[in-house]
Amino acid sequence: MSDSEIKPRRTLPRWMHYALGFLAAYLLAAYVILPQFDKRQSRRHHDLQDQPNLTHTGTGLPGDPVNIALVGSAEDLVRSMAAAGWHPADPLTFRSSVRIAVDTVFKTPDDAAPVSNLYLFGRKEDLAFEKPVGDSPRERHHVRFWRTEKTEAGRPVWIGSAAFDIGVELSRTTGQVTHHISPDVDAERDLLLADLTKAGRVQVANWVGGFHKDLQGKNGGGDPWRTDGRLLVVTLLPPAS
Repeated sequence: MSDSEIKPRRTLPRWMHYALGFLAAYLLAAYVILPQFDKRQSRRHHDLQDQPNLTHTGTGLPGDPVNIALVGSAEDLVRSMAAAGWHPADPLTFRSSVRIAVDTVFKTPDDAAPVSNLYLFGRKEDLAFEKPVGDSPRERHHVRFWRTEKTEAGRPVWIGSAAFDIGVELSRTTGQVTHHISPDVDAERDLLLADLTKAGRVQVANWVGGFHKDLQGKNGGGDPWRTDGRLLVVTLLPPAS
């Protein structure tokens, strides 16, 4: 066979080599490395699986679902929430209840409007924060926190319930004046993470998968909620860092 009859060996263009290499790296990261990393991050907080995942009203009705936990001192938590643009909510009293009703009717901004009490571990929330929306307390982002007996690296763990108030109406179960929440409680969990991250207050964030076995339900006001079942765990940076 003469040299002229030997067919030259075909080679792939350089760009195709790069494309195939990129594709292989993507598949390795997306389907092997990151899933294993996510599992390790979840196992890191496996001890939070035994925490209650649903709050209750003062009469024992189901409340809003638990969807977030912060790790840090009370000072870390308060300063971090302030840096993220969330304001401490006033205690719920007759006077503050009247004030929020008046502010709602007359569309008066109230950055410290009270939140109704919910219960976990047999007690009402230790801290509560809110992020106003618009010119009335009718709509607002809010979160309640309870200090747990858990610690991480000597810092307390606060478990919380974040939700978005979409209006003030009569409760479907008690007939009392109350806020109603948006069903998408995961959106509030994720918003709080985004705000804390933007404020530079997050040291590390990870997830506890399967924290909720029931992925939907109704709170004491009859409002439906739904979740992907994950608990967000955020370790806060100390204020001095």
